[in-house]
Amino acid sequence: MVWVIDPAHSKATFSAKYVMINTVRGQFNVLNGQVHIDEEHPENSWVEAEVDASSIDTQNEMRDGHLKSPDFLDVEKYSTLTFKSTKIEHVEDEEYKVTGNLTIHGVTHEVTLKAEYTGQATDPYGNKRAGLSATGTINRKDWGLNWNMALEAGGVLVGDKIKIEIDLSVIEKAAATEETAASQTA
Repeated sequence: MVWVIDPAHSKATFSAKYVMINTVRGQFNVLNGQVHIDEEHPENSWVEAEVDASSIDTQNEMRDGHLKSPDFLDVEKYSTLTFKSTKIEHVEDEEYKVTGNLTIHGVTHEVTLKAEYTGQATDPYGNKRAGLSATGTINRKDWGLNWNMALEAGGVLVGDKIKIEIDLSVIEKAAATEETAASQTA
């Protein structure tokens, strides 16, 4: 069964060290994609997701502007970040390993995320939903995001490791299509 990501109830967040001692957190406010869930044979499941790079939000306009610049994401040239799974493995209970191609700044690398499938339910509006989450850590330099500044006391301004956390609420595709059609006629 194919499901679409409900952006109003989903989140793609990240965090990185700043001045080597503080953690800066942010999120992308625009994400979409689809998921195929095969509960009987999880290896047949897949995920395709995309975020709008210009929707980055760290609650600091100046920092967001710098992250959108050619020093980092270069959103004028690379407008999206994408993830397409290539392998899904059941670990135990609700835990999975999701391996796929992550494209940032025009560079693609394989990453493996620790994932959790929390099941399915019907919301108060009759939509069939499923819940998924994933976490992982990447090195931003692997994607050509190399900008940094040396600190006078030693170390650097921005840490290389980026922690990723994704929480998805997905809606059964048929229901999502009907919901979209209903909102366009209202």
